[in-house]
Amino acid sequence: MKLTLIGHEDRYAVEQLQMALFSTESDGEAVSSLHRGRTWLTATAKITLNGKTATAAKRLKADAESVRLRRRILQQSYYLAATELLGQPSAWGALAGVRPTKISTKHILEGGSPKSAENLLRDVYYVTPERRKLAVDCSVSTVDAIGKLEETDISLYVGIPFCPTRCSYCSFVSRTIGKQTDLMEPYLAALLEEIAVTGRLLEESGRKVRTVYIGGGTPTTLTTPQLIRLLDAIQASFDLSRCIEFTVEGGRPDTLDAEKLAAIRAHGADRMSINPQTMVDSVLTACKRPHTAQDVLNAYRWAENAGFEAINMDLIAGLPTDDFDGFRHSLDTVAAMKPANITVHTLALKKGADLFDNRENLSHADQVARMVDYANRTLRALGYKPYYLYRQKYMSGSFENVGWARDKLDCLYNIYMMEEIHTILSLGGGGMNKVNLPDGTLQRFHNPKFPEQYIQLLSQVLEDKKQLFELMKGCI
Repeated sequence: MKLTLIGHEDRYAVEQLQMALFSTESDGEAVSSLHRGRTWLTATAKITLNGKTATAAKRLKADAESVRLRRRILQQSYYLAATELLGQPSAWGALAGVRPTKISTKHILEGGSPKSAENLLRDVYYVTPERRKLAVDCSVSTVDAIGKLEETDISLYVGIPFCPTRCSYCSFVSRTIGKQTDLMEPYLAALLEEIAVTGRLLEESGRKVRTVYIGGGTPTTLTTPQLIRLLDAIQASFDLSRCIEFTVEGGRPDTLDAEKLAAIRAHGADRMSINPQTMVDSVLTACKRPHTAQDVLNAYRWAENAGFEAINMDLIAGLPTDDFDGFRHSLDTVAAMKPANITVHTLALKKGADLFDNRENLSHADQVARMVDYANRTLRALGYKPYYLYRQKYMSGSFENVGWARDKLDCLYNIYMMEEIHTILSLGGGGMNKVNLPDGTLQRFHNPKFPEQYIQLLSQVLEDKKQLFELMKGCI
């Protein structure tokens, strides 16, 4: 859909909402205008689609203008015009960002109540009742997670950018190694050096590790001896006396066995992710995941036997060849296992994924909506609560990814990382360091994406870490 701006240059704010509300193939035209009068600042949207035109306007006092409020009325006017054409409200209303909970969390931290936060999402952003409750419940968990932090705390992410094969929906930067494992050993050697250097810098800084997360890729692509070396290095290099959770993302059941899971548990990790994505074998095949639903059940049993009490399981709504009945079977099967966390993702079509150019057999947005709504209803009825959520571009139906937890077993790292509450130190290829500065801003430092680049540029990575810690000196 063509977008024309008149009287302002806030294209990103309006364009992101347009992408969330309309298909990228929509053959229509939209005009977003801003008029500055002596008393009022007026935003008007005019949208034409399929021979029909809708117009809406919102305004604010000219002397109250700020970037945030100006963008708000631009999005409100666009949303109101769009819903007149669409004939029904959008789940997230006029919110276009990936972190809708930031609004409700900020409101509660500033003294508001969960009820007034819901009213804010309803009256200002037109969010539907179910999504309002999702956002506010997650914000309550975020506020609780903030209460577990001290000023000197950081979280630690360790990246293993390898996978045995690439799933059809995946766009992450990782090396698909198959049986070619030659790169893993030099990568691990470089990572162990970064761990040692960062550990010394962290000790000198006086900061403490609150949570650890080993992600990927698929970290359990590493062999059992390699994982033991990695876990031992983390234990030796970092003071984990304040660490309250240590997660390893197992992800693919075909990379797990009883010996590996027992070794991970014995060497310090207390949380494990085993991610089926679906429990329907034909859908697994369509997604190019070379394992079966039975393999998931086996891996879960091995993890329990190894002593993991906090296990996460991921599902994706909208996978190729899946339908509502298939998704319902997957959710019911996983929920019956009573994992600590169930994360329900909505399929996102990204340019780096095979599915981006091969979109046959994908579920329609209406069917994805049924899947997501079923997950919400079922998990709440089983005693799970939503504890973190985020949205992505190009998601089926413009929905969201939601982490559900039972028995107060929230994955705190997920909250800290997604809500950008405190500093995240990332080690390894593809990692992003996020440093929270005293003025409330966030400084990002990217490690090289690919393992080959990471190995070659290790000296620069270590120098960047030193500069990062120099920056953090003023943050306590």
